[in-house]
Amino acid sequence: MSLALSGCVVVHGEREVLPTATPEEARDALREFTDAYNAADKAYDRSLDEDRVTGAFGDMDGARLKARRANHPGGNSRHEPLKLTDARYTIPAKAGWPRWFLADAAANKGGDARWMVVFVKEHKEEPWQAAYLTLFDPDDVPEFRKDEDGHAEPAVGGAPLAVSPSALSKEYAAYLGQGGDAFAEGPHTSVVREQRKKNEKRPGLVRQFQDEPLSRGDYAPLGLRTADGGALVFFATKHFEKLTAAPGTEIPVQNEDVRALTTGEIEQTLTMEYVSQQAVRVPRTGKVVFLSRVPGLVAARGE
Repeated sequence: MSLALSGCVVVHGEREVLPTATPEEARDALREFTDAYNAADKAYDRSLDEDRVTGAFGDMDGARLKARRANHPGGNSRHEPLKLTDARYTIPAKAGWPRWFLADAAANKGGDARWMVVFVKEHKEEPWQAAYLTLFDPDDVPEFRKDEDGHAEPAVGGAPLAVSPSALSKEYAAYLGQGGDAFAEGPHTSVVREQRKKNEKRPGLVRQFQDEPLSRGDYAPLGLRTADGGALVFFATKHFEKLTAAPGTEIPVQNEDVRALTTGEIEQTLTMEYVSQQAVRVPRTGKVVFLSRVPGLVAARGE
């Protein structure tokens, strides 16, 4: 589902630019995902929705269910089914596979936020899968550029953007470690760097961070051109946080979900691995603006 492929892939001789899904297919995909997500959340059983999720969101959802299952083998006693209503579908037109579209909906969770779900499909025989899922303030949902038939335009080709969608993951990973001017200041950029610097060294404890791009295969960025000439892009990154305790001290006690995902014995170090999904507005010129960032622990190792 690479943006590099979004507008020009030719698979099995398919060269014609077509809508990636019909409205009926999009509605069915959202309904089938919601049903599977609710079943998995109720039982804390990742096998119940693993064929409906993929990429960054799939990793985060699977780790969450694995941890909760370990700590609550009887399932989720507080389960409240997710209900998505007032759904809107932004369906691009493109050639070949993979195909994808954006659904945004109101929900009974998250207050007034809109649930933004990016669905992808690698082959005709495969089900639609949710690759990105995040929440937006309703005012942050942009107006998309559409053709005369109402189909959106993938964020490839056309006028250049301030940062190429395919480079966003690498740029953001580099920014967190070294700084730079590609991203606007805010809670997901400058504030993250400030907090890291503040927490690097505490009495008896050192924190180290490592950030890596995550942009191949099911983790590829996906974007849509907006009416203002920019783009809304979803992309993923991977992050590591290593805690090292000084001799004679201990690693702080972690919550039950972290412990459930930890292999090895936590003696002097604990390395936590996160996958993060981001949604940004990329202008034609200027700085990239974050609309959402959702990190999730996927594994940990004690030594």
